[in-house]
This record gives sequence, structure tokens and C-alpha cells, in this order.
Amino acid sequence: MQPEIDTYLTWLTATNHSPSTVRNRKSALARLARWSLGAGVCSLDALTLDVLEMYRLTLLQARSPGGGPLCWGTQAEYLGSVKAFLGWCFLRGLVARNAASALQLPRRPFQLPMSVLSPGQVEVVLGQPETMTPLGLRDRALLEVLYSTGIRRAEVAQLTVADVDAGRGVLLVRAGKGQRDRVVPIGSRALRWIARYLRYARPTLLQGGNCPTLFLTSRGGCIRLNRLSELVARYVAAGAGGKRGSCHLFRHTMATLVLDGGADIRDVQAMLGHANLSTTARYTHVSIARLQAVHARTHPAERRDLRKSR
Repeated sequence: MQPEIDTYLTWLTATNHSPSTVRNRKSALARLARWSLGAGVCSLDALTLDVLEMYRLTLLQARSPGGGPLCWGTQAEYLGSVKAFLGWCFLRGLVARNAASALQLPRRPFQLPMSVLSPGQVEVVLGQPETMTPLGLRDRALLEVLYSTGIRRAEVAQLTVADVDAGRGVLLVRAGKGQRDRVVPIGSRALRWIARYLRYARPTLLQGGNCPTLFLTSRGGCIRLNRLSELVARYVAAGAGGKRGSCHLFRHTMATLVLDGGADIRDVQAMLGHANLSTTARYTHVSIARLQAVHARTHPAERRDLRKSR
């Protein structure tokens, strides 16, 4: 089935699916192909529903590099890639019937963000970089952007100088998740730190080059994503009072705090670039300021304590 897989991946690229989608589908289908060879499944038509259920059990018993079971989301992604591939094969007449159409994906558990920083903890983290050095000034500006906008790791890494519109107070996020562009607001404090970085640090890091990327390495190039995660995680570990996380922690924190401040959930959805409102809705379970106010105002024990305090 490898020729069909290769053709499918080429089709995904030709129809403007994101590189990450193509990469993830390639990995998932390579796993299916390896398993099929070991199981003696030699053709696409041999992938019946019973065979696919056997493959599901294999994923259930598989172990991640850390030794634990594959999480439900990972299993769903692997099986979802198989469903998409076989559906594509069926539409092109490569298989007589699409057995994967009856394959149900695992139900993903509802999980809240693992951790959220308080405003005070954020300020401590933001104060960690040594802003008297070019790299420290870069890091402070980068952290301010993450906190102010809640954009994703890959989105901040690919920002260019031209994507910052200080006059309008916005960032242009190009080709975000799902290959969607969007404009997000950015606060005045973050813009001030970007201006300081552009004036005092970026020319030194650029080293006479012409890289358009906003946040540069010491060699004047783009920051690798893994390096960016390590960088932010180090500042969080040093200043967040035992909490752990990296770029996505700032995304969780920003969403929760603006909801606490009274933002409408659909406005937060637009800022975060979520395709589905249900993805944004999980932050409402962490943002409990309104529920706390209702609890204090209506719970009999709280009302009695309030009367005593008067």
C-alpha cells in the first residue's frame, strides 16, 4: 500500500494541507503499513473492519517512548489518519468499499489546562530575563508577546518585523493552525518591549544579515521550536513558584485571565484562532471568577460570614 500512501501524501500537499498535517499523516500511515506487513495484510482491500479493529487493539497496547500507554488523543489521531486515507482511496476507486467508515474513534477525555499562572506569577516570570544583554532583551520582548497575545509557539517563532503593526496595536499571524491567517490585538506594554528590542538588541543579533524574522538567535537566524520551548520553560521554572510549562502555558494563562476580566468567549476564540468554540470553552471551566462571586453572594455560609464582618 506504500504507493497509494505516497500518492495520498502528495495530494495532501497539492491541496494546501499544512506541513504539520502532512507530516502527522505520513507518520500515522507508516505505522499502519509496518503493522500490516507484520500481520500479513498485503492489500488495501484486506483492511476490513475486523482487521482495523485488530489494529485499534494494537494501538491500545502500544507504549510511548516514555514507557506509558499512548494517550487517547494520539490513538484518535492515528485512527483518524487511517479513516481519512481509506476514505480518499474509496473515492478514487482504489478499494471496493471503505471499511473505515464504520470505525469509531476513541472518545477524547475532557481535560482542563494543566496549569495557569496568576497575574503575580506572570510578572515574576517576565522579570527573569537579563534585559541589559541583547538576548535577555529579546527574551523579555518574546515573553511579553506570548502573554499579551496568547499566540502559539510556532506562530511567535515565525513572526516577522513587518507583522507588528504598532500603530493599530495588532499582530498579523500568518498561516497559523489550519493555514489560517488572523489579526490579534497586542498590548501597549508588549509593544514598548518590542520597540526596545528592535532598537537596542535586534541590530546586534542580525549581524549585518537580512533575516526578516522578528526574534533572532545569537547567530542572526530563526529560533528552532524546541529551543524556544526550552527557553521559555527555563524562565517559567525559575519564577512561577513550582509550576511547569512553556509557551502554551502563557496561552492558557492569557485566555483564562481575559475571561476572568469579562471577555466574551467568542472574542477569545477569535484571538486564540480556534476553529471550534468548544476548544475555547474549556477555559471557562478554569476561569471561575464569576462563579466565585456568585458563590460568595448566594451561599448561606458565605452570607453569614459577610454579615458578621459588618
